[in-house]
Amino acid sequence: MLHITPIPAFDDNYIWLLSADGHDGCAVVDPGDEDPVLERLASEGLRLDVILITHKHGDHVGGVEALKARWPDAVVYGPANEPIGLLDHRLNDGDEVDLGPLGRYRVMDVPGHTEGHIAYHGKGVLFCGDTVFAGGCGRVFSGTFEQLSDSLARIATLPPETLLYCAHEYTLDNLGFARWVEPHNPDLDEREAADRAARERGEPTVPSTLAVELATNPFLRQDQPAVIAAAEQWAGEALPGRHAVFRAIRSWKDREYD
Repeated sequence: MLHITPIPAFDDNYIWLLSADGHDGCAVVDPGDEDPVLERLASEGLRLDVILITHKHGDHVGGVEALKARWPDAVVYGPANEPIGLLDHRLNDGDEVDLGPLGRYRVMDVPGHTEGHIAYHGKGVLFCGDTVFAGGCGRVFSGTFEQLSDSLARIATLPPETLLYCAHEYTLDNLGFARWVEPHNPDLDEREAADRAARERGEPTVPSTLAVELATNPFLRQDQPAVIAAAEQWAGEALPGRHAVFRAIRSWKDREYD
């Protein structure tokens, strides 16, 4: 049986640990810091076999060199279109990564946060890095608004039961902005109560299901009338299509909420 558990890092990062019953090898996703990974694997008696990288930012790759020094046979996978050192395999859209008992994952190109961001989809889960967050999405840095809008629309077509494993605990803050966009969305009431209770218990709010995101995450609701209306009210003009709506709500959050 596959187990996916968070290794907290920095103030709000999650490094995802993949392990399986009866198997002493493991994989980690986006190890920005080596120390918590070294501690967890030592405590559980695990050997690092694989590192999966979604994008180039330091809080996702900063621990790779030290982890490779400790486990030189660990294989590092990452995006072909980003300048990341120490990659053994550079991945493009549609490539498959077979991790044996840890699962087989198809690579999805999901640029926008960065120019070459990828995600890993398989076993009913999506490791999505900083493309989509619980209740939100990443900022546009070295990609474009149009790319990120399209990437989110692509993720929205996955099965609704897909579990989204993003890389940060931003959920309650993101839901605050979601209320700005859709103050009368009843699904937000239920979600916010559940996620706040989880945080009060010291539990992560991640993963979330795609179905929950489609009901409450304004960045995955770019085509919904209430979101369009809110975006146009903020922009002060009619917006010609999904890309323009996304640009408006992402800019709104960047300028007035974050």
